[in-house]
Amino acid sequence: MTTRTLRNAISIALLVAATGTSERAVAQDATADTAGQGRATTTHASAGQRSKNEKAAPAQPGTTNLQTITVTGTRIRGGTTPSPVITIGSEQIQQEGFTDLGEVIRSVPQNFGGGQNPGVAVGATAGAGGIANQNVTGGSSLNLRGLGPDATLTLLNGRRLAYGGIVQAVDISAIPVEAVERIEIVPDGASAIYGSDAVGGVGNVILKRDYQGVTVGARYGGAADGGLATREYNVTAGGQWSTGGLIATYKDASTDPIYARQRAYTRSMFDPTTLYPGSELRSGLVSLHQSLTDAAELHVDALRTRRTQDVYPYNTGLRPFYYRVTPTTTTSLVSPGLDVFLPGDWTLSVAGSWGRDRHIQRQSRVDLATGASAILIHDCDCNTARSYELSAEGPLFTLSGGEARLAVGAGRRKNTFEQHSYLSGATVIHGEQSSRFAYAEMNLPLVGADSGVSGIRRLDLTAAVRNEHYDSFGGVTTPQLGVIFGPNDDVTLKASWGRSFKAPTLVQLHQAQIALLDVASFYGGAAYAPDATVLSLQGGNPDLGPERATTWTVSSAFHPEALPGLESEITWFDIDYTDRVVQPITDYGRALVNPNDAQFVSLMPSAQAQADLLASTSAFYNFAGVPYDPSHVVAILYARYVNVARQHVKGLDLSSSYRVFVGAGHLTLRGSATWLDSSQQNTPTQDSYAVAGVLFNPAKVRGRLGAVWSRGGWSTSAFANYTSGVTDRANGRKTSSFTTFDATMRYAFGESSGALSGVELALSAQNLLNRAPPLYVATSPDRPPYDSTNYSAIGRYVSLSVSKHW
Repeated sequence: MTTRTLRNAISIALLVAATGTSERAVAQDATADTAGQGRATTTHASAGQRSKNEKAAPAQPGTTNLQTITVTGTRIRGGTTPSPVITIGSEQIQQEGFTDLGEVIRSVPQNFGGGQNPGVAVGATAGAGGIANQNVTGGSSLNLRGLGPDATLTLLNGRRLAYGGIVQAVDISAIPVEAVERIEIVPDGASAIYGSDAVGGVGNVILKRDYQGVTVGARYGGAADGGLATREYNVTAGGQWSTGGLIATYKDASTDPIYARQRAYTRSMFDPTTLYPGSELRSGLVSLHQSLTDAAELHVDALRTRRTQDVYPYNTGLRPFYYRVTPTTTTSLVSPGLDVFLPGDWTLSVAGSWGRDRHIQRQSRVDLATGASAILIHDCDCNTARSYELSAEGPLFTLSGGEARLAVGAGRRKNTFEQHSYLSGATVIHGEQSSRFAYAEMNLPLVGADSGVSGIRRLDLTAAVRNEHYDSFGGVTTPQLGVIFGPNDDVTLKASWGRSFKAPTLVQLHQAQIALLDVASFYGGAAYAPDATVLSLQGGNPDLGPERATTWTVSSAFHPEALPGLESEITWFDIDYTDRVVQPITDYGRALVNPNDAQFVSLMPSAQAQADLLASTSAFYNFAGVPYDPSHVVAILYARYVNVARQHVKGLDLSSSYRVFVGAGHLTLRGSATWLDSSQQNTPTQDSYAVAGVLFNPAKVRGRLGAVWSRGGWSTSAFANYTSGVTDRANGRKTSSFTTFDATMRYAFGESSGALSGVELALSAQNLLNRAPPLYVATSPDRPPYDSTNYSAIGRYVSLSVSKHW
């Protein structure tokens, strides 16, 4: 770590420690203790999360309310996880001015803005994420630790959603934020609990269960420098009855694009080129829970979202045409489940889910002279997911610290991906992947607050193991062990060790292998003859195996009884990720000169080697402008997906929060920061090279801190966001850091305010100082000169929203 990076990390750590801020769930009523568990359960004991025995008490006369418990990171009802948990509740979402879950996750320092996100522009595929770093669907994906959107699992009420696009990303912003009670993020390997894809961690969106009434809202906003004019309308309705409840919400939103001509630092780019897509979104969600008897509850979640985009990408002005992309993405989910409460405090659960994501990709070429448009691509990238699960949970015996509890389950999951061309009528890709799984998890509370053991307030041991058997590559077993230790009421120590895995995506396995021919200069070859060409092999690899990881986390939480409003936590994490599936060459403009790519470049290949390569592909594309001549080919690039040797990620997380009453109101100071160090080794014989802190990869240091003040109907917040600079490998230059400031003011009229009763107003501004992103020297005229995975081109954005509740 350089002196400058260390100084930045220390500065943010000191600021966070001084202000006492956190992204944990203290904004909610999350300070309740569970007997024998101490205050370390605060991230799980949110309002509405009670044990079955507590739920047996009626909420009102004649009411049967069998609310089931949703705790992210564990299958144990009312349990806790040895991994750190970031909880962001609906109150915090409102206070900080977030309007969708994409904005929420982009504010979390542990999450990387690369992957699938609407602000990711052309050129980002040069990062280690390859084609995963781009805007495909217009949605937003979790990408914890920068390991890729396919290595972070996203759940809705504990159930998987269908993958979107072609990079196995899940659009978390498709879930209407108006129906969200909270989002819980576990930035730790969780395959022992949830199976494949939870290498970087898991995000679980938990919906509201107790909504009552009808709310109608509208929001208008725009960027100060032009573009991103937003018009949003939503309605949310819900009700409760003696045996259940329902919430339903619908949103209609449209957003104008940001064109390159609207920003001074991109004005030289070809017009029209978009930095941020225009989009239209229609999203609806229904969530129902219904007690069938005094000992059974049915719950059903249903979601449907349709998003269209208008994008003008990778245009240079050097050709007599430009490209326009107008995709449509439709996401659907139906997830029913039944919980049966058995004697002895056991619960039997049967659940299933069906999800589908249909991404219709339309790409046209527009003639500059005539304006005539010709469709080049009209495909459906269609994902379908089905899962079924039977599980049980309950106590085994009583220990000094409480009940030892066990959770067991088994099920089956199937994913299908199909790429169909409407132009040719052919199915380009068809792949299926099925797996069956079984798991067990145990929580052993060895010592509790009432055990009378000197020097130990709490001691819990946790263990989990899961086996998944895939029809494509066989079985994988992932264990996890953890310990939770509280020496007193002020401190809780946690540690976890586990193994995680991720199955290759269906695109990585089944995408057609193609050969491309281009001039050597396109790949950075400056010393070759003008007619020298390079062959590259790209596409899927049916021989890919599963990715595997070993994860460690150690955390210390400080929650002093003398300051009941203060919570602080520091976490060290280490992820050793082997057999990682990547595109070994992502920055094609430097492929012939980048030493990290040398293992995948064959210089001066023989005619037979070229013939063998062409025979293994389904298509050959010549972009060289000259006929293919084997004697002029100076290199072969083997750029198809491969299992690389190793990716190593480690770092520190720091978060804290302090809530105190100030006069007639109260003040909450909140913040978090992350220092990340990651490296990659493509082959066992190659030296590892840095990933974190490099252009189009996660920055080494990110942080967010600020304050919320509220009194009566008033709420005001101000937050600072910090992202450290990144280095351009091409010239060794590091960009400047990026610091922005956000502010939100809200006022809710009381119920006795006459015509204004139930009305709420909010004024929100992001990047108040209108800071432009740090620049680098772009290698192509179609690439904007900033890192769109770490920094935003939106600038100052101001929005006004109004809602009324009946």
